[in-house]
Amino acid sequence: MEKTWNNKAWFMVLPVLVLVAFSAVIPLMTVVNYSVQDTFGNNQFFWAGTDWFTQMLESDRFWDALVRNLFFSMVILAIEVPLGILIALNMPKTGLGVPVCLVLMALPLLIPWNVVGTIWQVFGRVDIGLLGHTLTALGISYNYTQDPTAAWITVIVMDVWHWTSLVVLLCYAGLVSIPDAYYQAAKIDGASRWSVFRYIQLPKMKRVLLIAVLLRFMDSFMIYTEPFVVTGGGPGNSTTFLSIDLVKMAVGQFDLGPAAAMSIIYFLIILALSWIFYTVMTINDAPQN
Repeated sequence: MEKTWNNKAWFMVLPVLVLVAFSAVIPLMTVVNYSVQDTFGNNQFFWAGTDWFTQMLESDRFWDALVRNLFFSMVILAIEVPLGILIALNMPKTGLGVPVCLVLMALPLLIPWNVVGTIWQVFGRVDIGLLGHTLTALGISYNYTQDPTAAWITVIVMDVWHWTSLVVLLCYAGLVSIPDAYYQAAKIDGASRWSVFRYIQLPKMKRVLLIAVLLRFMDSFMIYTEPFVVTGGGPGNSTTFLSIDLVKMAVGQFDLGPAAAMSIIYFLIILALSWIFYTVMTINDAPQN
């Protein structure tokens, strides 16, 4: 029996395709256009070819920001993924504690990024901030506006506080989907808690962990609002990530050509690293029953 194809269904997704074209494809093509041209104003453009790309790839400023971005993303993944798994494993699976824990975990995710930055900017101030004032009173030298190490610690802790909940909720969704029969069989076999985690819970969370790692890597690698509000990329350039440097170049210096080339390189790096993460995490991936 031959299957009938109804091509009229494409008309249902046509509005979405048009919206994506205006919101993504057209701006992307505009960026590509600026990345290969130069202008002296008056809407006059001159062909530059790959000059802007070469300038970016030979720039110490670009590579320094890239290293800071990679280091920040690796630290964030190393903290948030294990911490999210640990919290999810200890959350209740039944009873009134379930909605309470889910609401508490979801609260940080509901706060806008600029508000999170403002909260931690005030929270960490040594004059009026609770954290900064307390640490100073205890004799601990802490000033994120002058000390690069304190600035890095503040930005990392802020991101962990804001986004660990996402990993927790994803891992919790994977845990509650595991049938009780698995745990009953493990109990009969006398399996330890580590064995239950290694052979039952972790394999069943593999899919959601893949999503969590990809989302957290892309979000942390593209982070802009929170560190910009808290530190402004300082002190000096210690917390100037690629996104902050890109905005400074495009908006502050109005170097549209180099900024466009940098944004394309930035996009390709995120795409390549996300593909590597996905490939590594899905090697020898067998369908789960």
